[in-house]
Amino acid sequence: MTGPADETAAAFTLDAFHRGDFWVAQPAKGGHRSGMDAMMLAAAVPTGFAGRLVDLGAGAGAAGMAVASRCAGARVDLVENAPQMAAFARLTCAHERNAHLAPRVSVIEADVALAGRQRAAAGLADNAYEAAIMNPPFNAAVDRATPSALKRSAHVMTDTTFESWLRTAAALVRPRGMVALIARPASLPALLSALEGRFGGAQIVPVHPRSEEAAIRIVVRARRGARAGLTLFPPLVLHGEEDRFSPRADAINNGRASLFGD
Repeated sequence: MTGPADETAAAFTLDAFHRGDFWVAQPAKGGHRSGMDAMMLAAAVPTGFAGRLVDLGAGAGAAGMAVASRCAGARVDLVENAPQMAAFARLTCAHERNAHLAPRVSVIEADVALAGRQRAAAGLADNAYEAAIMNPPFNAAVDRATPSALKRSAHVMTDTTFESWLRTAAALVRPRGMVALIARPASLPALLSALEGRFGGAQIVPVHPRSEEAAIRIVVRARRGARAGLTLFPPLVLHGEEDRFSPRADAINNGRASLFGD
């Protein structure tokens, strides 16, 4: 007998990332499909990172796998609440083309909003990680009108999304540990408010589609308990001549560079 997760996992595409260093099993339709956002988020992790990292709201696992691909010393837990997407993440980890990364990547099916004993019982212990990355839902409901409940849950935020997700990250990450996330520029006030008292020394890279256009994303990273002020880094410009990826964007997208230059 098959369940909903099995049926969903049966209809997937297998997509190459980092120039074929790893592959992700993604829903052919109906669910969130990862792309450049996931690669920019993963690139916020320093290249020399070593230790445990948790990818909160991992979907099919693209961002967490990208960290494992670029950082040989990283061990990654992919945390996903939706059973269908967790099934895709397991397919990703189990695929033969990812055999070189699979020993360092695990899937935990759990709600990011869990707290206390419930969170620990799900396999997410306090102070267990050196870093957390997240791509929380950051679109307003009016921005993503979709009939797919699965896709809507991945894209549409609530008033407490950043507060809830960063509260969990602060519990999971050790003192001085890192958090990194990607969002829309309009989310910056709510994001900074949720970071306050938990993570400091925020560093922000604005992402522009072209040099003359406004930013469409921000990638933010900070450290638990740090007291340093906010730093605005030079922007990442995605497209250059003839609308091709800029050399820097191409390197980041393919795991050849970090976003913050470390």
